[in-house]
Amino acid sequence: MLALLVPLLLIHASWSGKVARASGAKGSRFVCTPVPAGTDISCPVEASNRVQSTSPQEEELRSTIIQLRETILQQKKTIVSQQGTIKELNSKIARCEADARSRGSARRKEFGKNTMGDLPRDPAETVEQLGKTMQSLKDRLENLEQLRTNTSGGPLPSDLKDLLRHRLGDLESQLLTRVAELEEEKSQLYNETAAHRQRTENTLNSLLERITELEKSNRAFKSPEDFKVSLPLRTNYLYGRIKKSLPEMYAFTVCMWLKSSASPGIGTPFSYGVPGQANEIVLIEWGNNPIELLVNDKVAQLPLAVSDGRWHHICITWTTRDGFWEAYQDGERLGTGENLAPWHPIKPGGVIILGQEQDIVGGRFDATQAFVGELSHFNMWDRVLRPIDISAMANCSAYMPGNVVPWVDANVEVFGGATKAALEICEDRLFDS
Repeated sequence: MLALLVPLLLIHASWSGKVARASGAKGSRFVCTPVPAGTDISCPVEASNRVQSTSPQEEELRSTIIQLRETILQQKKTIVSQQGTIKELNSKIARCEADARSRGSARRKEFGKNTMGDLPRDPAETVEQLGKTMQSLKDRLENLEQLRTNTSGGPLPSDLKDLLRHRLGDLESQLLTRVAELEEEKSQLYNETAAHRQRTENTLNSLLERITELEKSNRAFKSPEDFKVSLPLRTNYLYGRIKKSLPEMYAFTVCMWLKSSASPGIGTPFSYGVPGQANEIVLIEWGNNPIELLVNDKVAQLPLAVSDGRWHHICITWTTRDGFWEAYQDGERLGTGENLAPWHPIKPGGVIILGQEQDIVGGRFDATQAFVGELSHFNMWDRVLRPIDISAMANCSAYMPGNVVPWVDANVEVFGGATKAALEICEDRLFDS
């Protein structure tokens, strides 16, 4: 601005000199008068001596100076406004760069966590967002150029224009780099997902193969009843469970094959518990006591002896009428009795457990009362069987599945390490003999 004022002042001074010389040429004279020291030497000019009018050239110069001053002030305001705009653009560019870095870091962290979680956002969304930002910056640049042209009549300064174009070029480079990174992350994520899917499929296939093998092993039984349940240890967690429950009954017969050499006492071959009465029906040999039959927690001692390590067929019958009971071993009736829970109906909806005595329905087993050995062909009827039928089953001359609880593979579950294995009871019994 000073550079513009100095030439204008020189032009004004030169023009004033010409006017003075022109006036002198017409006859003006200067008189020198000595004055004492200390006297005011200022030359007051009377108002009447002032130039009352100015020439058209002076008016034109004065108008030009005023216009230049206004132009300079307008340019100053424009420069200040452009500086604010440049700062705003720099701030936006910095935010874009920081946002790109933070998103890249977040994507890498998210990618490193778990490929089974949410997938990263589609790279197209990030590309679109960065593209919108760049377009906004370009629009701002065009607006600045247009504003500069309208206010000063000249283009945007080249250094500012170059700076903005450099910034936009950097943004374009970052955009392309980010797109490439997103494409690479997408490819890596796809590969990781495919590998995880393959591992999952392999695991499922192995499980299916294992299930198929188990199904084949179960189907290896010649018939659904030709299997046994083995309970080799006296614990409170090995047991079998019958899936079916009992209806209300006024008589029953329960028969089974069992083999045990446990001492003292073989434990509890089976128990049936109902809500409110865990000892609804129990067969147990505990410690040095004889085998006992419990009905509604009432006890009858049975004259049976089966702890010699061989297969034995036993049957127990009971009827609510007078509480009459019978005990059979290997087809022979060894004892009878009465007054065992007379006139008591067997309650329905309970749980039948093989190998454990229940303190609550279906649980709270006592290891000292656990059955140790093997058992098979556990069948139950809701009536008293004839002695001839019991003898036929014991001699392997007939097989009668229970009409209430039949012994079939699909009806028996094992837990805690108890196992099911194929068994042809009659052949195995002959081998024991």
